[in-house]
Amino acid sequence: MKNSSTRNEKRPLKALILAGGRGKRLSSHAKGENKCMLQFGGKPLIEYSLENAVELNVEEIIIVVGHLAEGIINTFGNSYNEVPVKYVIQWEQQGLVHAIACSREALVNSDFILFLGDEFFLNPNHRSLIELYSEERAFAVCGVIRVEDITEIRKTYSILFDSDSRRIFRLIEKPGNPQNNLMGTGNIVFKNEILNYIDRTPINQQRGEKELPDLIQCAVDDGKKVLYHQLASTYVNVNTSEDITVIDEITSQEKNKRNNL
Repeated sequence: MKNSSTRNEKRPLKALILAGGRGKRLSSHAKGENKCMLQFGGKPLIEYSLENAVELNVEEIIIVVGHLAEGIINTFGNSYNEVPVKYVIQWEQQGLVHAIACSREALVNSDFILFLGDEFFLNPNHRSLIELYSEERAFAVCGVIRVEDITEIRKTYSILFDSDSRRIFRLIEKPGNPQNNLMGTGNIVFKNEILNYIDRTPINQQRGEKELPDLIQCAVDDGKKVLYHQLASTYVNVNTSEDITVIDEITSQEKNKRNNL
């Protein structure tokens, strides 16, 4: 293996957490709060992303806020576990790519790891994702999970890839017929140059906004080295009441395990 001191990015790594969505399908559960502030295991959902960011020794955490932003800002303030926190306002909720675009000025020239504030992982290994990114001098590395029920992949995105090199050749937003059992997540590390592809990303005709897989596909089509990495065994993107139930069960089980140690 290459020495980690020769890591891909010479610039400091930042964390970008997207938490500006409205979460309309969860309005009855959120009760006037941003859905990223729903409590699981005794803490807000977004705090799991904050913890994962801190473990990577990022130089700064940028949180994109919009709907009910004050709840997040008032809770976490300008630092989290001694890591500076900066907020970017997404005045109009126009999807993830638009949220990333809003962050251009805050990111400056830094490479960054993307988190979605409404995602939950059980025992993720983000450090190995960063190591792969560095050692392989990749343009981006997408965190994925393996699922038993491939219909679950319709909720996020699928990838077509070379298993030997782990190189991605195609990303498909909410596929109708997934071709394998790898499910894409929103936890992805990027070179800062991904921002150059935002204006080239097509608008999804069904949703009327630019989609994250299509942004990455622009880089892939341009010959950039985009890899995948299995990030965790369990993953939930919180969009429905059923998703809330699943995370409640997981966090309760984990608490019982700790209590029985």
